[in-house]
Amino acid sequence: QVRLVESGGGLVQPGGSLRLSCAASGATLDDYTIGWFHQAPGKGREGVSCISSRDDSTYYASSVRDRFTISRNYAKKTVDLQMDRLKPEDAGVYYCAADGDVFCYETSYGLDPGFGFWGQGTQVTVSS
Repeated sequence: QVRLVESGGGLVQPGGSLRLSCAASGATLDDYTIGWFHQAPGKGREGVSCISSRDDSTYYASSVRDRFTISRNYAKKTVDLQMDRLKPEDAGVYYCAADGDVFCYETSYGLDPGFGFWGQGTQVTVSS
């Protein structure tokens, strides 16, 4: 059983930055494809970014491309989402998800390719 825990959320002003981390117990994240998802207030959960277990290829939704960066932190054993130039519409709950056999590219279209393991989410508030 893979248990995922997100951290790093908080309050930030528009234009600011946050770094989210996804950590796991019961598994090594290196072996999994990891996705980050965003759920805005009153809306459904949408894919934001993904990093593949096969070759660490990265994928981004068009709304965050060039502002967000996903990466594996091998020292901390986490998968991080660096979020820069944050906008009010980026606010919401961010979830990380893991699976050993999903196609990352679907996340770049906001879709869930069938991740089997999910964290509880971390809240991001973007407000002045």
